[in-house]
Amino acid sequence: MSENSWTTLADRVAKHVESYLTMLEAIARGDAKEQTVPMLLLEVSQIAVAGAQLGANTDVILPDNWEPDVGEDPDLDAVRQGLAERLTDVDDYTEVFDPYKDDEAVPYRLSDDLVDVASDLVHGRRHYEADRKLEALWWWQYSYFNHWGNHAGAALRALYAVSASARLDVMEEQVAG
Repeated sequence: MSENSWTTLADRVAKHVESYLTMLEAIARGDAKEQTVPMLLLEVSQIAVAGAQLGANTDVILPDNWEPDVGEDPDLDAVRQGLAERLTDVDDYTEVFDPYKDDEAVPYRLSDDLVDVASDLVHGRRHYEADRKLEALWWWQYSYFNHWGNHAGAALRALYAVSASARLDVMEEQVAG
């Protein structure tokens, strides 16, 4: 891939990252109220698309094969706590970690998954903001396969289940009534 193509991809992913992080913080503050799950479903879907774009591209290789230090990442515990408070009824769920290797369901928390994704995205964004777009892409791609892609996928399935259940239950009540 040419340097210009990498820059274009980095800019596109950075927009998804910014949207995801902005919405996550707003939801954690309580700004979305009754729209919490639908907005999370939308944002997680969009960041999953960005991850799929990273996954569909060739491996990003850093010229010196090392990542420049960006310092300590910000503490996202307040966001995690805010999300847990907003998602009380649906925060805990179970998931099969790897459907090809595991056969046991593992307990997960939406609030943890959403912030795990955010943490990896923030780290890459710090490279991007320092005008090291190739490093940002490398980090986002590496951490997508290594960590945040799994958490985004698990959160997406859980959010979808909550949304579908709410919609289908309402439809069943309307048909029965």
